[in-house]
Amino acid sequence: MVQASVGFQCPECVKGGQQQVVNSRNLHTLNRPYVTYVLIAINVAVFGLAELLVQTKTADLRVEGGVVALGTLHSGQEVGVAAGEWYRIFTSGFLHLNILHVGMNMLVLYMIGTQLERAIGHGKFLGLYVTSLIAGSLAALAFNPHVLTMGASGAIYGLFGVIFIHQRSIGIDPWRSGIGGLIIFNLLFSFAIPGISIAGHLGGLVGGALAALAVFAVERRIKSQWASVGVCAGLSVLLFAAAIVVAQNPVVA
Repeated sequence: MVQASVGFQCPECVKGGQQQVVNSRNLHTLNRPYVTYVLIAINVAVFGLAELLVQTKTADLRVEGGVVALGTLHSGQEVGVAAGEWYRIFTSGFLHLNILHVGMNMLVLYMIGTQLERAIGHGKFLGLYVTSLIAGSLAALAFNPHVLTMGASGAIYGLFGVIFIHQRSIGIDPWRSGIGGLIIFNLLFSFAIPGISIAGHLGGLVGGALAALAVFAVERRIKSQWASVGVCAGLSVLLFAAAIVVAQNPVVA
């Protein structure tokens, strides 16, 4: 017999206990929401860079990277997705107007992202985030084609949609859990505050929910997170292509 942390156990039991502790620590490490932390860091870093460039009168990343179907600069130059600047569909999701804008978005991303990423895994979380971001840009281009739109809120609303579908898939009523009410509250907030891209928020929410439905349906048949990532990649490509087409033929002229 050898002494253990509590009482006395056989050597095999002590070894088993030590292995269990190691496995538990590894599991805790794997469950850390690294993707959420990286996304927050990127958003904050881009905001800081944008502010620095504006202060030094070097460039305005918001004007150069926000999503817009077609716009004209003071110089007369046409800019936007319809002018061939397709990157705006993606870059707009990492740009913010001011410190309050980025601060509120990152707070919400931290609150819901850390929990959702632990629940569904890193790859699936990132895939659904990107898909939601592009869906938000698509909706903004369709319904606010000449308004310069930016911010992570489209992707974040997409995560709300993912949480709603995820809870339903595991037998939790999202209305009783509170997530349904939280979504309604945020949508009312979007309609009540002027200057907020309602289309971008709704597009992200619907896009995230539909993407989650597709991902979880595939997951029930193919037990691999890579299959889920593949679904998100395919949907992102389709939405990106649709955004380019819509920028040239917006729903609202």
